[in-house]
Amino acid sequence: MSTAEQVSTANGQTFAYSYSDPWLESVPDVSIWEGVNRSIDRIYQDLGSRQQLQQLLNDCETETVAYLVVRRLEELGDSIQAVSDCLATLERLNINLIALDETIGAGDHSIQRSDLFYLLANIQTSQQRRRLRQGHARNRIKALPPPGKAPYGYKRGKERYTIDRTTAPIVKEFVEHFLLYGSLRGSVRFLQKKYNKKISASTGKRWLTSPVYRGDLVYQTGDVVQNTHAAIISRDEAAQVDRLLRRNRRMPPRTASAPRSLSGLVKCGACQSSMKVSRVAARRSSQPGKEYLYLTPTACLRQPKCRSIPYDQVLKRTIQCICQDLPPAVSAAALPDIDRIKQGLTAQLSAKQAILDQLPDLVTTGILDPDTAELRSYKLRTEMAALQTQLAQLPPVNLKTIAQVVSIPQFWLDLSETERRFYFREFIREIAIVRHDSEWDVQLGFIF
Repeated sequence: MSTAEQVSTANGQTFAYSYSDPWLESVPDVSIWEGVNRSIDRIYQDLGSRQQLQQLLNDCETETVAYLVVRRLEELGDSIQAVSDCLATLERLNINLIALDETIGAGDHSIQRSDLFYLLANIQTSQQRRRLRQGHARNRIKALPPPGKAPYGYKRGKERYTIDRTTAPIVKEFVEHFLLYGSLRGSVRFLQKKYNKKISASTGKRWLTSPVYRGDLVYQTGDVVQNTHAAIISRDEAAQVDRLLRRNRRMPPRTASAPRSLSGLVKCGACQSSMKVSRVAARRSSQPGKEYLYLTPTACLRQPKCRSIPYDQVLKRTIQCICQDLPPAVSAAALPDIDRIKQGLTAQLSAKQAILDQLPDLVTTGILDPDTAELRSYKLRTEMAALQTQLAQLPPVNLKTIAQVVSIPQFWLDLSETERRFYFREFIREIAIVRHDSEWDVQLGFIF
């Protein structure tokens, strides 16, 4: 465009136009136009169709317009021909074009005639990528598996993953071993020993946390759609896996699956060293092979060193302290009402499910077209998946409800060490041994 032409339109209006594909993106915020060094008089936005673009061109025919601002040149049409026709119309009307995201042009992002040949050559490549992304997006909206090889334990079916009966039992047994012993690396070793299946700890953790093994699909966007195929890990198992992984993050290494319930919890209050469970065989005992358990500081720097303490005595005193201290600690703590939170999340899930159930009728009556209904269904299912994740992360029961139950000593004495270990780690962050000369006591640090 010549200098004279630019001067003649300098006093005209500035319009802005954006196009968004509903399969790929949402309508941009008006703040995207803040980078333009002139005020925007009118904004046109299209979502899916090109109605606003046509309205813009019609308005340009009847009004004085100096500049049109777009994000990218390709937004002016669905093909090279459509973009070229739009550019020809703008040139005929002496309208300067500014493309904010284009990397060539003048310092103010103005598109010059010399730039067009280069830009048009790249539009076809860009639109091919967009069509490919649209294809992936349509598959995502229809809850079809993403491209690529099916995860271990599944086979790729026509429209969904199907269980691979050869490999799925291996994944299932790996998960069950983790639920029983709570050790990721131990489960990895178990898999190698029993099935000669070698996986890394990171792969094992991915198996435990992947939505795919829970019957859901996860896409590159991070969206999760639930109940798209048969699950290897049930919802209850998945919730327990997540709780164990979160709890293990608080524990020292190598104590996640320790056989003793106090392992990884006890610390010496005098030297601040963690305490390990030590086994000592009895000498000259009438019971050959009998062992005694002690809790011993692992890195005591004091002289003389802090003495070991019989394991059973610490266990007994810990149970006494829980029964004595837990109920008042729970009453004093500002804990959320888990039941109320669960009811709220469940109500939201029910409301979204009700909307989801109405969509087929809305399509039948013509209120929604099929594409819009599919897009709405996809969004509802991803929102429901997020709510379901929040629900699964909540404790299974209200802590205030069970505080009275676990404050009964017999409750703890009837448990096995494995069961006791589970409950200890649900309530206790740390057990400190407080020493008083030759005497000692236990001080509990709860997780809340």
